[in-house]
Amino acid sequence: MRISLLPAARALLAATGLLAAGTACAQSAAQLSTRHFLWEAVSLTNRVYLYGTVHAGKREWFPLPPVVEAAFADAKVLVVEADVTDIAAMAKSGPAMTYQPPDSLAAHVSKDDYERFRKLLPRYSVAEPQLAQMKPFMAVSVLVFSEWARLGYLPSLGIDSYLIRKARADGKTIVELEGVETQMKLMDSLTDDENRDVFEGTLKALETGLTGEQITGMVNAWQTGDPGLMLDIARRYNENVTGARDFEEKFVWSRHDSMIRKIEGYLNDSKDRHFVAVGSLHLAGPRGLVEMLRKRGYIVRQR
Repeated sequence: MRISLLPAARALLAATGLLAAGTACAQSAAQLSTRHFLWEAVSLTNRVYLYGTVHAGKREWFPLPPVVEAAFADAKVLVVEADVTDIAAMAKSGPAMTYQPPDSLAAHVSKDDYERFRKLLPRYSVAEPQLAQMKPFMAVSVLVFSEWARLGYLPSLGIDSYLIRKARADGKTIVELEGVETQMKLMDSLTDDENRDVFEGTLKALETGLTGEQITGMVNAWQTGDPGLMLDIARRYNENVTGARDFEEKFVWSRHDSMIRKIEGYLNDSKDRHFVAVGSLHLAGPRGLVEMLRKRGYIVRQR
């Protein structure tokens, strides 16, 4: 499963209390690179900042590097994939996350895969009844973010959450590229076969240590501002996990046409400067938002 989980899904899981725990990690989070996962796109009339985020973090990451904080301060509007602090929207999202009794997770995956799932729960101190009604995608998402926490990265300290809190404190306008409801509909659109593929593939990645490797690599790519490395990490995961490539297509690249239309609107139809914060993979590679803007004739440079 792609570890850059939709912000709405991560927030919904955090609301259950399942993602609260974490452990200290000796790895330094200091950003020593002169490059950051930050780009500036310029039109004839305006400019937009594009910042790649990771959805879990460490306290010592904040404040963000000066160039990022300066770009944020320069913007009047913060743009996020979904406002994960929208309590009303989150409250309507239960059907995308769970089955109604007597239906259950065990009824939608193979017996062998469910047993593999059960064997992983003690690693993360998660009780089986807490996940018994969750849909497969959401159930393994709990384990993925528990792995983030085991490595010292807490969902409560995600970059997007930090930016939303800071924008509110600074009186900035917050707008959404998609919104909680749209992201939940995307998750709910997974078929039973797709859910089973995600479930089995994520279990394999957790069992083999691939998820941990991906987390470490993703954080390193983010800290060094290296979109090529971010894309390589995604490619390695796709090559080793059945169904991961199709999942990435649906949950990352297929969303870009609607995102880019809104970003172009900020560049051409608005007088306000926008700071757009999206999951880092959205900015990487030839199908990423950065290259899409370049192909449309905008000047885009990394900061």
